Amino acid sequence: MSLDPTLRDIMLAAVPSLRAFGISLCGNVDRADDLVQETLLRALANIDSFQPGTNMSAWLFTILRNLFRSEYRKRRREVEDADGSYAETLKTQPEQTSRVEFEEFRVALSKLPDDQREALVLVGASGFSYEEAAEICGCAVGTIKSRVNRARTRLSGLLSIDNADDFGPDLTTRTVLAGNERP
Repeated sequence: MSLDPTLRDIMLAAVPSLRAFGISLCGNVDRADDLVQETLLRALANIDSFQPGTNMSAWLFTILRNLFRSEYRKRRREVEDADGSYAETLKTQPEQTSRVEFEEFRVALSKLPDDQREALVLVGASGFSYEEAAEICGCAVGTIKSRVNRARTRLSGLLSIDNADDFGPDLTTRTVLAGNERP
């Protein structure tokens, strides 16, 4: 990849300002340097999306800010656990049960009529809105809503699910995971 020397010079000239902005965002010089480096790497990887004649510095600052925000959201979900005490409290349902349940779900899903299965997969698994699913299927939004509702109802019956408590581990497993002596 050959970078236009003018763009390279503009990018390099922006580094001190990017670094200062990075420090102002995270308050840590090392982290700011990492942000600037990642910003430059992303800018180089996506240089084709830069519009010549626009403000390169603004583009770089936007990349840095977006990187910082993405990392902030990710770190906000993380829990500091230097001594491992939090990790010791975490419990996980045995994996073999989930494999059996997934197979039961797959079999039940295959028993649905094609139009209901298609609607449920588009809305429930693929994340399409009802409107988008209707467009994909070439039918009315109300038809998709009806198909999804019927599919969910039928799946609940096939899987013997009566309410939300039927999801996840059974009562005995929940009791054991909670650390109680008897179910």
